[in-house]
Amino acid sequence: MRVRAVTYNVRGFRNGLDRVANVAGHFQPDVLLVNESGGRLELRRFARHLGMRAARDPWSPLRRRVKNAVLVRPPWRVVGRRLHRFSVARRFYPRGALIAELRRPGGHMWAAAIHLGLAPAERRRQAEELVEIVGRLEGPVLLGGDLNERPDGHAATVVGRRLSDVWLLGGDADGETYPAEAASARIDFLFVSKGLRVQRSVVPAGPDARAASDHRPVVAELTLDDETGG
Repeated sequence: MRVRAVTYNVRGFRNGLDRVANVAGHFQPDVLLVNESGGRLELRRFARHLGMRAARDPWSPLRRRVKNAVLVRPPWRVVGRRLHRFSVARRFYPRGALIAELRRPGGHMWAAAIHLGLAPAERRRQAEELVEIVGRLEGPVLLGGDLNERPDGHAATVVGRRLSDVWLLGGDADGETYPAEAASARIDFLFVSKGLRVQRSVVPAGPDARAASDHRPVVAELTLDDETGG
């Protein structure tokens, strides 16, 4: 079963929601992992524009939001979701993983949208928490987001020991994603577990992708083993 996955830090749609939707929509993703997902109404409008459904952080009147989201296109549907807040994070910049369980006829997988912190020690602790969570999930896992560091960083290395970096298996060129206008660093990642095979991965570099956000998206063509193990 083919699955097209995209991870995208959309910068709260500050460069224009329609711009971001045009970039993401061009690839017709089955699963879209979003960082800095903006306000709830904006995210809902974005999902409608793409013909997708969004799983986001639960509403809480007492805590600052962790603005990650998982969007899916029918026939995929979200059958469960939860937000894991990392225990180590700056007070006014909470970080976490939005984890969604996805199903469609003949297919099941997990998707997690993540955004790690700005300090190296903070990111490493968050990555260690993350791999513990992933290790408890039963079934194929797609994980993606803004790690705020390059592939040789400690956090990326920790995650890469548990999951496979999609770009290393199917990417072309160097895959830089940041800053979008003149990208020089690969800090946005997609990772997969067993059960998801990588066909190819691209980072769009056209004028729309350079202008819609301060990050470029990462796009991957994957194959999901069916539920009978094929």
